[in-house]
Amino acid sequence: MDGIWIAVIIFAVIIIWIIAIYNSLVRLRENRENAFADIDVQLKQRHDLVPQLLGAVKGYMEHERGTLESVTNARQKAVAATGVNEKIAAEKELTSALSGLNIQVEAYPDLKANENFMQLQNELSDIENKLAAVRRFFNSATKELNVSVQKFPNIIFAGMFGFKQEPMFDLGDSQREVMDKAPEVKF
Repeated sequence: MDGIWIAVIIFAVIIIWIIAIYNSLVRLRENRENAFADIDVQLKQRHDLVPQLLGAVKGYMEHERGTLESVTNARQKAVAATGVNEKIAAEKELTSALSGLNIQVEAYPDLKANENFMQLQNELSDIENKLAAVRRFFNSATKELNVSVQKFPNIIFAGMFGFKQEPMFDLGDSQREVMDKAPEVKF
């Protein structure tokens, strides 16, 4: 009789332990999704600001149509993206296109002095700073989930419950190449 009670207690402890693992993984997944919701808010603001910025630049850069089209196309893809992974890829493309726009703007000193453009540029810079902060939070939440999914004994149950490693929201290869280059200083 004592053996049955011991087996029941061991079985109950194992069930409680599995439930605790599952609940922990759910909490971490929800933290990641909540962190991406914060990114989504900033991305929406950026998506709304890009057409205004392009309008201000358009008159000065009519012959730079390729740059404007790449930003516009990247923005459309970013707005239309669904799902976290698709949004991450689309936002990397938009970030890269916006970098190209900033490089083109350097060639137009009158545009850089335009008050309306400067205000939009400052707003975009502010949004980019906020995006960087919420991306760090998202990546932290993603890292925490990924580590938990890989830890023993969680790894045994994570696959059964549908949990997997998730991608980080990083710069991407093209942006990393730009960041790795030393800035060019001209006098």
